[in-house]
Amino acid sequence: MKVVCQNRKAYHDYHIEETLEAGIALTGTEVKSLREGRANLKDSHVMIQGAEAFLFNCHISPYSHGNIMNHDPLRTRKLLLHRNEIDNLTAKANIKGYTVIALKIYFKGSFVKIEIGLAKGKRLFEKRESIKEREAKREIERAMKN
Repeated sequence: MKVVCQNRKAYHDYHIEETLEAGIALTGTEVKSLREGRANLKDSHVMIQGAEAFLFNCHISPYSHGNIMNHDPLRTRKLLLHRNEIDNLTAKANIKGYTVIALKIYFKGSFVKIEIGLAKGKRLFEKRESIKEREAKREIERAMKN
């Protein structure tokens, strides 16, 4: 499994309740650009419209050796999920405070997969608290190492 990009800020801004793997419908130049590692998941989110899930604000840079037929970097991309998975996500995302966000894009064999997560936003004091916990954990590990 080769990870192309991760949304590290998501773990800082949200509590990730549940994760799910989905396929993603891409054009040829988008796949080539992903193989070069040129993607950004910052501020990307998933919306469910009707019976389909779509990925918004995912930036995949144009392919470096592409021509006039290159793709639009911020286009809306369809996610490939089973109907029952979409229904479960819809039911859980409709609860107040929950959203579905993209966590990472990776290659599984020759297929491009995206990991999406059901997330609940953190408040400012929760963000500070998680930073304090992480720093305390680092100090404990340093002390144990020495």
